[in-house]
Amino acid sequence: MIKRVFKLFQIARKLALSGAVETINDFHKLPTTLNLFFSLISMGSQPKHIEAKKKGGEKLCDALQGMGTTFIKLGQFLATRPDIIGEELTKDLEKLQDKVPAFDLYDAKKIIKKEIGENFFKNIKEISEPIAAASIAQVHIAKINVHDQEKQVAIKILRPDIEKLFNEELDALMLFAYIVENTFSKAKRLKLVEVVHLLREITNIEMDLRFEAAAANELYENTKNDIGFNVPKIYWNYTTKKILTLDKVNGVSIREFQKLKEQGVDLKKLAENLIQFFLRQAVRDGFFHGDMHQGNLFVDKEGNIIPVDFGIMGRLDKSNRKFLAEILYGFIQRDYVKVADVHFQAGLVPQEASKEEFAQALRSVGEPIFGQSIKDISGGNLLAQLFEITEKFNMATQPPLLLLQKTMVVVEGVARKLYPETNIWEVSKPVLENWLKDIKSPRSTFDTAVNTSSEIIKRIPDLPKLMDRAEYALKLMAEGKLNLTVAGNRNLEIEQMKLRSFRNNIVISFFGIVIVFLLVF
Repeated sequence: MIKRVFKLFQIARKLALSGAVETINDFHKLPTTLNLFFSLISMGSQPKHIEAKKKGGEKLCDALQGMGTTFIKLGQFLATRPDIIGEELTKDLEKLQDKVPAFDLYDAKKIIKKEIGENFFKNIKEISEPIAAASIAQVHIAKINVHDQEKQVAIKILRPDIEKLFNEELDALMLFAYIVENTFSKAKRLKLVEVVHLLREITNIEMDLRFEAAAANELYENTKNDIGFNVPKIYWNYTTKKILTLDKVNGVSIREFQKLKEQGVDLKKLAENLIQFFLRQAVRDGFFHGDMHQGNLFVDKEGNIIPVDFGIMGRLDKSNRKFLAEILYGFIQRDYVKVADVHFQAGLVPQEASKEEFAQALRSVGEPIFGQSIKDISGGNLLAQLFEITEKFNMATQPPLLLLQKTMVVVEGVARKLYPETNIWEVSKPVLENWLKDIKSPRSTFDTAVNTSSEIIKRIPDLPKLMDRAEYALKLMAEGKLNLTVAGNRNLEIEQMKLRSFRNNIVISFFGIVIVFLLVF
């Protein structure tokens, strides 16, 4: 824990010197105590002043960029949480890039050899200098022999000691978040400890490249029959926790419109395909690429879309997929009563709320949008406004739908840059219609009934035991002995217990020193 304190002082000094504190004060005036602390911690050095002409969010991006991996990732994570930092700052932080200097090719080869072993390493030829370097990993091009065939591949390699460095800094940030939350009552609503905890969980998964490989592989299996969307193949013998090997992308970045035109790619068709492939992933498969910006999308000579970087993926269960499809389709039909019904049937709005008032609120979202010209209508912005309305009716936030909404905005933005007149609704309609027909078909209804019945039959022998357990659980709840917390929060609770224990030890040590001082002097 002492190590945390030392690291925290290092981070505080870095924050003070980067210009981040100055920029944060532009958005929200920090308490005088905190400002005084940062002033003291930066004594002896000149704090950096970021270009005054830039607006606050851009200045904060620059400050975070200069502070390294942990703060770049913190900024990128906060960009997915408008509920914490607001829409305006979210949009600015979305521009945060994690381009950093590459590490040496010699070190990269050492990591590859150590990870996959001597025999597989011998099969890798012509490892290039890094072609891309980010805060967590960098990418090299190479050739490997697979079943006597030479394949050109991309190898993604984690930076040396990145996990240790990141977790040390996050430990210190966790302590800082705990101190702020418990010192300033207004900070409690921000749930800073929870934010840092979530960032740790997300990034630790990102730092195990086997998870990214598994995500790419699942997306590949889901979309292998979708003509026009090609996910690179994973080479598992050359993939470990620290390295990921997949097919090299032979294509042009989707942002290079002129090159695509020169290759004869139909930009209108490409824009439509991009939207439809994304919606199919969301409503048909319940598993979608959650980071489909221009830098992660390539197009080959045949006009096929090739995604890369599978670190951020979204998942929707069947009820959320049905909810999403019916809501979007209801808005396309401008049937606001139907959309309200879907919300109430799904239990997303409290039953005591007025259905008529909710339908009217939905109309206030839909009609202004449909009054705009076609090129300005956005499904992602529609969902954003919808979530705003539902908050007023005490609808619980659905994190998977928030990620989907943000990704939809990005996908629509890319599509409109390819072809500005893209009609989002006409393009979306067939995908949503087909999926709704599938889930409401007699065959689908029959399959659901059969699956439900088989599950019930399987559980009949356990019914007496289940009844006994339920009765015992109800008894414990009635006595106040059973605390129903989500299992996923267990690690967060442990972290908070450690921080409370550290705080108590500090207090006890302080009073101990005071008592010894009084006895001696």
